[in-house]
Amino acid sequence: MLRFMPVGDSMTIGSAGEHTWRYRLWRHLCETYGGPFAVVGPRETLYDKSADAPTSYAYADPDFPRAHLAGWGEGWLHMAPLIGEAVRACRADVLLVSLGLIDLGFYTNAEQTAENVRSFVAEARGANPRVRMVILPVIPNIRAASDAAFANQVSSFNDLLAKTTADLDEPRSPLLLAALPESYDIHTDTYDGTHPNASGEHRIAATFAEALYQGWGVGAPYAG
Repeated sequence: MLRFMPVGDSMTIGSAGEHTWRYRLWRHLCETYGGPFAVVGPRETLYDKSADAPTSYAYADPDFPRAHLAGWGEGWLHMAPLIGEAVRACRADVLLVSLGLIDLGFYTNAEQTAENVRSFVAEARGANPRVRMVILPVIPNIRAASDAAFANQVSSFNDLLAKTTADLDEPRSPLLLAALPESYDIHTDTYDGTHPNASGEHRIAATFAEALYQGWGVGAPYAG
């Protein structure tokens, strides 16, 4: 059985009332993946904006495997110390990672964030030497549209992320760099310039699905 673990920030955990891209990808894999699989992780909740805490189970469709390792306001900096234990406890085989926006926005510059990517990969491999990872570049948000310095940090980090994944890729524990979601538009694919709405969820799920299919023959092209 292939065990997938979504790892991410607010765009991955989602908030009360949403489906999340995790749900969209699960539905896709149910329809296209020929073997048994599971979605695993140490957390299950959504972020509750009214409580300002990850305490909600109010998914738009709660009838799916909701496990994940994602947190509102968490980035590579926060997940690197957690990923080893999560991989070990949940016996994860494939990590689906979407991190970096919060790091660059509040904590670390592009170079420091890339170093935290290396730490994350090392910790994950320490728990499972054969773990595979699909890593999504940072999707520029509304801040990047108006803050040139921040936009430059996002661009620089994405360049470093491409180099880092190439450097760290190895046959027994391969890394795939996903493409930025095709035709992603912060004005129509988000509800606030950052967080995905339904169409954004589909676009993020699609880019993970395409990487899995093109890179490892898992599933099929995303049909939406």
